[in-house]
Amino acid sequence: MTKLPHRNPVLPNARRRRGHRVSPLILSGGAPGDPRSLVVFGVVFGILLIALVLVPFPSQAQGLASLSQADRANIARIEAYLNRIRTLEARFLQVSSDGEYSEGDLYFSKPGKMRLEYDDPKPVVIVSDGVNLAYFDKELEQVSYFDLESTQASILLRETISFTTGGLIVTQFEKGPGVMRLTVIKESDPLEGNLTLIFSDKPLGLKKWRVTDAQGIVTNVSLLGPRFGLPLSPKLFHVEPPNEALKVQ
Repeated sequence: MTKLPHRNPVLPNARRRRGHRVSPLILSGGAPGDPRSLVVFGVVFGILLIALVLVPFPSQAQGLASLSQADRANIARIEAYLNRIRTLEARFLQVSSDGEYSEGDLYFSKPGKMRLEYDDPKPVVIVSDGVNLAYFDKELEQVSYFDLESTQASILLRETISFTTGGLIVTQFEKGPGVMRLTVIKESDPLEGNLTLIFSDKPLGLKKWRVTDAQGIVTNVSLLGPRFGLPLSPKLFHVEPPNEALKVQ
């Protein structure tokens, strides 16, 4: 296993369209708006401001330079594989470190489009149209809008994924019997959280990902029966809440 030095991101950084910062909702089990989270945030924020001055984050060049030639070859292989994926349809199973468990249907269409539809009793639909992301709580009849780029989901939805020039820093790579794990953070905002992609090796295939969000909550998402390259209806990536639904910008 090759592990590169970095700090664990713990600051919330998903942004509503008008610039307000809220906890990430995408592929994460956090509870945005929890008053206890706000208290913890205030303490951790001060600690991190000091830590950031003393401990610099690795750059893209530093990250890759610390990897072996074999590791770099496998990362290039993963990069090419991800860039061949244009659409994805699957059932998913989501388990979070805060005890939350969910299942549902997942649809990806690159670039930028995504739909997560959770099974009951979680009445939530998350839809990205390529620019903005809508979080629709059907029970509360409330829609919240976020910047797609402020979420970890945006990494998987990029037109072209690059671990050398795409603003992503490889912080850890591990290869075991039949499995590979690759962890990345965004160079532009390393405190946002990190994303670990988990693959089968031979044949190479995306099986799972793990998100550590800005609050330190770890969420594992496993793909069940994934199907790649199928045509997907554009209607999947458009949310139409009822007229009476509350819209939070």
